[in-house]
Amino acid sequence: MAEFLQSSLSNFTLNSVKWEVKTGCSPIRKLTPNQIQCVITEDKRRSIVKNGTDSLEICRVVNGMWQTSGGWGRIDRDNAVDAMLRYADAGLTTFDMADIYGPAEDLYGIFINRVRRERPPEYLEKVRGLTKWVPPPVKMISGYVRENIDVSRKRMDVPSLDMLQFHWWDYSNPGYLDALKNLTDLKEEGKIKTVALTNFDTERLQIILENGIPVVSNQVQHSIVDMRPQQKMAELCQLTGVKLITYGTVMGGLLSEKFLDTNLTIPFAGPPLNTPSLQKYKRMVDAWGGWSLFQTLLKTLKTVASKHGVTIPTVAVKYILDQTAVAGSMVGVRLGLSEHIQDTNAIFSLVLDEEDVNSIQVAQRGKDLLRVIGDCGDEYRRA
Repeated sequence: MAEFLQSSLSNFTLNSVKWEVKTGCSPIRKLTPNQIQCVITEDKRRSIVKNGTDSLEICRVVNGMWQTSGGWGRIDRDNAVDAMLRYADAGLTTFDMADIYGPAEDLYGIFINRVRRERPPEYLEKVRGLTKWVPPPVKMISGYVRENIDVSRKRMDVPSLDMLQFHWWDYSNPGYLDALKNLTDLKEEGKIKTVALTNFDTERLQIILENGIPVVSNQVQHSIVDMRPQQKMAELCQLTGVKLITYGTVMGGLLSEKFLDTNLTIPFAGPPLNTPSLQKYKRMVDAWGGWSLFQTLLKTLKTVASKHGVTIPTVAVKYILDQTAVAGSMVGVRLGLSEHIQDTNAIFSLVLDEEDVNSIQVAQRGKDLLRVIGDCGDEYRRA
């Protein structure tokens, strides 16, 4: 029996989930590929996620704005928007946020208006704002769904949301299908360009697709430590064309030189775990195999990074971007507090060779998190 995972999103506290060893996973029922027409084309920097006539081009490295929800330091509005412009000017033009990420949607609204005023029209065409809706599991009637989406549209100051990624707390409540059908109706009205998911497991993703919901992607936790999406979900994604957008890919900063050769078992001997992300992903390391094994992985990643003249986070993100069905990976941005634009842009030119991949795979010998935690998103489900 593993310990509880607890994590916070703004004023919501994610449910404590008891992790039990699972005895196996039910097989994926086969879908006919013609049922779901989803394709993707990619270049070095950008991906097109597509389902039928719905498509959206995104940057393959996505600026994650969870940090605006609190716990990382005070966010100054003007400094944050200035930072967003610097990221976009550097070609990192896709931003991910949520209705519960504090002022994230409002900051995007200010940012997009500065882009409209201060940048040429062709620049604006590259900028993307991906947001999430994380409602309580209440009855998903049309008016309720519409009202909430209109709030995000107003906050982000856009006539149509580029992507709405839907989260659901409780699978025992089938209202998620009602919500997604209403979101699809809003897409048909032009209020949403693409409908997507976040933290759905493989079983529910298949149910959603079998109900004809045209989702283009599922945002899930995925890192060199957490390879659960490749064990089960990637098979369904390959069959249907749905893509993965990943978060937790640098584990809140744990996958970095800062934590190499540190011993967190000795008080004050290592860097403080002073952000919600670091605390969350340290629990993930503990479930996977512990700090000592994690140090072995960091040493391997450092060897690969030094070989290519890059940093550990650059290698960590590139490794996940190379995985099956991954269209984009999130890198958190601490707007106005710190920046990593140069390291992030290095991801696009990095090529991991067979020797690199083999050495990383050898260092990934932790516990099977699919069995310890469950499928993608299970750590967020209500008990």
